[in-house]
Amino acid sequence: MKTLKYRSRGPEVRFLEEILSDMGYQVYVSNYFGMDTHNAVWDYQQKNNLVVDGIVGLKTWSKLLDQNREVFQQNSKLLSEQDLVAFGQEYGLELATVKAVNEVESSGKGFLTDGRAKILFEGHVFWRQLKKRGLDPNEYYNQQTSNVLYPEWTRTHYKGGSAEYDRLQKAIDIDHRPEVEEAAYSSASWGSFQIMGYHAEHLGYPSVKDFVQKMQQHEREHLKAFGKFLEANNLIRYLKHKDWAKFARGYNGPAYAQNHYDVKLQRAYERYS
Repeated sequence: MKTLKYRSRGPEVRFLEEILSDMGYQVYVSNYFGMDTHNAVWDYQQKNNLVVDGIVGLKTWSKLLDQNREVFQQNSKLLSEQDLVAFGQEYGLELATVKAVNEVESSGKGFLTDGRAKILFEGHVFWRQLKKRGLDPNEYYNQQTSNVLYPEWTRTHYKGGSAEYDRLQKAIDIDHRPEVEEAAYSSASWGSFQIMGYHAEHLGYPSVKDFVQKMQQHEREHLKAFGKFLEANNLIRYLKHKDWAKFARGYNGPAYAQNHYDVKLQRAYERYS
């Protein structure tokens, strides 16, 4: 495993933070190794007779993985080479293109260490989804619900990892009407490609609950949903012509250039081809 330390970035950091979070450490699960993660690693090393330096190298990784063997049980849910080959054949795309998109646009692995699909709950979307169903979000908005229901986007309330399921459940529990549960599921992004639940029916799923159930099964289902999304939004044509900028704009929005998604896609394609 890759050696990690304060200010490291990448999917390996998220994996580490998911494990620490499952062990009870209060860390924000993301792709960034912050001081919260540093302090958690420091404490873990102290308690497990390891060199206490806050650096996750071979010995610390070995101890963590040995104590958390269940994290390997999700291997049966991960994409294979053949899944990517089949995706390319279905949509008429070069394999190198599929691999480039999978690398850049997927958010690492699609499942948490506990085996559930990765999600991110959006409280401002929940506000809109309640209104869409004829419910007044102001009736539910108070100090207790303000971290899962708010009118404007903010990253303040993100928790990452399994804690996002706690936020999802809290949203569901504000009212036991089926419409509220449906609105809550629609307000989270799901799986490897973080597709919002409110896209479900537009992508051909019978309901958002059916979409959610599919997302819990396998990364293959995440890839299928991604393909449906690309097709529904007419983005396949850009991949066929290697027009990375137009594809990135269509998938990531106008801010794609700030994160250099088009450049990352082109470089990944060149490596795979």
